[in-house]
Amino acid sequence: MRPLVTPTIESLVPYEAGKPVEELARELGVADAVKLASNENPLGPSPRALDAVRQALPDLHRYPDAATYALREKLAAVHGVAMNEVLPGNGSNELIELFIRTFTTSADHVVFAEPSFVVYKLACLAHGVPFSAVPLRDFTHDLEAMAAKVNDKTRLVFVANPNNPTGTHVGRAAVSRLLRELPPQVIVVMDEAYLQYAEAADYPDCLQLRGERERLVVLRTFSKVYGLAALRVGYAVAPAQLVDYVNRVRAPFNVGTLGQVAALAALEDHEHVERSRRLNAEQRRRLEVELGRLPLTVVPSQANFVFVDARRPGRELYEALLRKGVIVRPLGDSTFLRITVGSAAQNDRLLTALAEVLS
Repeated sequence: MRPLVTPTIESLVPYEAGKPVEELARELGVADAVKLASNENPLGPSPRALDAVRQALPDLHRYPDAATYALREKLAAVHGVAMNEVLPGNGSNELIELFIRTFTTSADHVVFAEPSFVVYKLACLAHGVPFSAVPLRDFTHDLEAMAAKVNDKTRLVFVANPNNPTGTHVGRAAVSRLLRELPPQVIVVMDEAYLQYAEAADYPDCLQLRGERERLVVLRTFSKVYGLAALRVGYAVAPAQLVDYVNRVRAPFNVGTLGQVAALAALEDHEHVERSRRLNAEQRRRLEVELGRLPLTVVPSQANFVFVDARRPGRELYEALLRKGVIVRPLGDSTFLRITVGSAAQNDRLLTALAEVLS
């Protein structure tokens, strides 16, 4: 009998999302859990975004604007690009998958780092596209090693900056060199989901580097600093020709009405963004210091999470924290955990629970 699915689908392991607090309540009866597993904004969404969503509710019987005209117009103005260079997505995840679907086949090749955002690998496996997963060096993208893996079949190179799950970044000089030196036929996708949290002096906003490479794609999201993760809104800024090709396979109405109006309003709420950044910077520094005082190794971060070596099976520590009502993110069978930077109260709860389970 012919196999039900292709070997690539057969080999896939489903994406493991951060455990919801409701699931923990069902499983362990913990009613007041703190979730620090999915890099969500502890301040929640912008009040302006909430107001915009409320005003849009009476129109839920209408289909969304398939062209996302108002949002693309606003994003184009904010970034100083043309509207036909802005591509909306159902979060960054959909855009990553769309670029792989549009520009690669089983005869092509993709390069990304490992560990990095797992969707790069999942999308390649799902579509049967060969790839090179290049190990990090000192928890950071090794751009020279990634460039060395590029060959005449390579069509896409993904760089998460800051990287998920390690929180590290590559500096402007290294990124600029990669953009200039890769073969012109390669599409470089810079995934900047955590851009607003980066404070390093050499962190590059790659929209400012568009002049260094024609085939450059920059991914952004409203799920992190804007606090709209539930509404699934992301976008890419890319050359108009690339956007046109992706639009040919993009599903109609991929960004819902509530997502569109909330994102538009969130872009105007500069105060909420700045509050979110300040809180994250303050609490990230606190976690790096306090976790370092425990028998843990913390990787310096430029994102809204920290990458921690527990020096013991990470999943065991994760399970022990669950029983304390604190949800973090284990990384497979390794000794590492990814911990979201929460509010002061959430981080108090985390640090107390960690001290108890480690003692």
